[in-house]
Amino acid sequence: MGRGYARYLQGLVHFQDSGGLVRPRPGERPLVLLHQSPQSTRQFESAFKPLVARGIRFIAIDTPGFGFSDPTPTIPTVEDWAPAVVAVLDHLGIQQADVLGHHTGALIATEVALQHPERVGRLILNGPFPVNEAERAEYIAAGDQRHAAGVALVDGSHMLKSFETRVRMWGTDPDPAIITRSIAEKYQTLGPYWWGHHAAFRYDHTAALKRLTHRTLILTNTGDDIYELALRARTLRPDFAYVEIQGGSHDIVDQQPEAWSDAVVAFLRGE
Repeated sequence: MGRGYARYLQGLVHFQDSGGLVRPRPGERPLVLLHQSPQSTRQFESAFKPLVARGIRFIAIDTPGFGFSDPTPTIPTVEDWAPAVVAVLDHLGIQQADVLGHHTGALIATEVALQHPERVGRLILNGPFPVNEAERAEYIAAGDQRHAAGVALVDGSHMLKSFETRVRMWGTDPDPAIITRSIAEKYQTLGPYWWGHHAAFRYDHTAALKRLTHRTLILTNTGDDIYELALRARTLRPDFAYVEIQGGSHDIVDQQPEAWSDAVVAFLRGE
């Protein structure tokens, strides 16, 4: 697995690249992977081998402020993050890529397609977020409460609370090693960990979805905590392809990496 950094106006962007491990089919574009918040490219680790086995070159990118990417100098918006993705493509000499985003990553993927439509082939939105304004206010208020509860305390109880929350969100048979990884990622971000949700909850994905012109897949799973919003997005854009995986949670990539990879690759190859 290759790793590297690309430079853009706000600093350095970290990425992982499987380009040295696969030989893509002729004419096949690389796949950009954009993670949820507050995680990093490691969110997709369980799918790395399945994607390589299917001959997919992927480029997983740490959102600025997360993983090993530099944070923006001020509180960012989703729109602020899109140029970082294009900077990685420029750094690697890639003119066009398919782009997949999960949760917050789905919003960034949307914005990359809107800001730089010529750089995006196919688009996969794994967990779209077309909330109305009343719902947005509720998400923002709940997010503010969670962020206040996540303030570092000398007894470390903030980390235990975060861990217990992630166990509940996982569902049946939680994997303690993966949850530990997720909590470590949350608290080792180079920017404040709450920036991801702060930006996501304020992004008007409904309006953005209406503007998309790319061939797009809405990908979801029935156990996702925002599954109903994927159904809403499907109604909003019935022209988009739609696939749902049974069960899982918002940790679907870790829980069902083979089924998830199958759904992704089938859409990219028009199967």
